[in-house]
Amino acid sequence: MLTLEDCGTILLLESFLGALMISSPALSFILPPRTGEQFSELYVLGPNHMAEDYPFNVKENETYRLYLGVGNHMKSSAYYIIYVKFRNCTEPLPNTTDGTPSPLPALYEYRVIIPDGEVWEISITFSFLSILRLENKCLVKTLSINDAIFAVNKPAVKDVNDTGYYYQLFVELWIYNVESGSFEFHNRFVGIWLNITDS
Repeated sequence: MLTLEDCGTILLLESFLGALMISSPALSFILPPRTGEQFSELYVLGPNHMAEDYPFNVKENETYRLYLGVGNHMKSSAYYIIYVKFRNCTEPLPNTTDGTPSPLPALYEYRVIIPDGEVWEISITFSFLSILRLENKCLVKTLSINDAIFAVNKPAVKDVNDTGYYYQLFVELWIYNVESGSFEFHNRFVGIWLNITDS
């Protein structure tokens, strides 16, 4: 048997639900819709267009191919810069913990506007044009990226296991921030390790 107090509670609940149903269309104009996760993807594929068979043991005057790609899932078109950089083992990579890029200069860059949901991909070639070896040291003097030549002068010593001279070719993703009116490091980078072998 319902009491007067139970009837009051039911009436209050029905009033609340009715108010929600009436106000829900109006709330959609005030509250932003849920858009899902917004992100960009950055990847490097090997010469067979797969995530394998990356060049590793490299030699002077041989050309190597990679595929570089960016996917936009930012819920709107995005303007990106992709910087190609080269480092030896002692030089800094980007720091994803504090969101700072590597201080190394970019050797090559791509600028591209990608619509939401689209992927941009391009082939990139590189070769080592001049390498100097002295006892247990190696100096990469010049590097070619897509036929553009760069004087890099990067030294390296043999690693502790005496297995090679290690370098890294890597790319950083930057995105244009409309609010600040400038490009910002997008906290994404990817690279491949390279071992300069004896010719």
